[in-house]
Amino acid sequence: MRIFDPHIHMTSRTTDDYRAMYDAGVRALVEPSFWLGQPRTSPASFLDYFDSLLGWEPFRAAQHGIAHHCALALNPKEANDPRCTPVLDVLPRHLAKDGVVAVGEIGYDSMTPAEDTALAAQLQLAADHGLPALVHTPHRDKLTGLRRTIDVVRESALAPDRVLLDHLNETTVKEAADSGAWLGFSVYPDTKMDEARTVTILKEYGTGRVLVNSAADWGRSDPLKTRAVADAMLAAGFTDDDVDQVLWRNPVAFYGLSGRLHLDVPTPPDLHEGNSVRRGGE
Repeated sequence: MRIFDPHIHMTSRTTDDYRAMYDAGVRALVEPSFWLGQPRTSPASFLDYFDSLLGWEPFRAAQHGIAHHCALALNPKEANDPRCTPVLDVLPRHLAKDGVVAVGEIGYDSMTPAEDTALAAQLQLAADHGLPALVHTPHRDKLTGLRRTIDVVRESALAPDRVLLDHLNETTVKEAADSGAWLGFSVYPDTKMDEARTVTILKEYGTGRVLVNSAADWGRSDPLKTRAVADAMLAAGFTDDDVDQVLWRNPVAFYGLSGRLHLDVPTPPDLHEGNSVRRGGE
């Protein structure tokens, strides 16, 4: 079984997670930009973070046989902080770099005017750079947030079929599917979706244009939830081909829209900028 996790925050995970993910079948992933966990105080904080997503994390992933790609953006939560928004002025030069396969996460957190501005600006950046967009739908008042998101996408230069609407659930999936966008489901231990609910949605809506992710971060989350969904699909009567479509071919197709997806894992050097994750005489 081969698995592509299309949304996971490996910055917040340990190297042991990479090992466990590989053992579970994960061979590729996309790491979108997200918030620091505490307020950033300047755009410079983003620049070092972007560089780590383009350098250090691919190095760590390659040591465990996993192809790492990233999506870069000003995320919705930090779009409300005027100390952070100047990063939009320097983001274009980072979006031009190899390894960036989307603009994201963008979208809504609290549905503020500042988030409106950041979402519209970054959808335009995606169109300008020939990249798809990974869009975060809000965790609160989800249906209202989804509808607002779809309206902004329709007003943008980016076609809906180049947009992945993520963090969907039973209340938002129908309108998201009707919009023509790709459908993303985040599977968590306690919140968002779980394996059984995801399988139920797949039974109703089919396996086309659907991506399943762990969205694992430094909260209570599980980087092996993609494998759990695959196992649940098989137990529910889906075929191996169905699983391969949802857990591999669909994310390859979506992020392949960037023209930058490289699934062959490079042989990692011994050091990345003089540093290694080896400890204890390995």
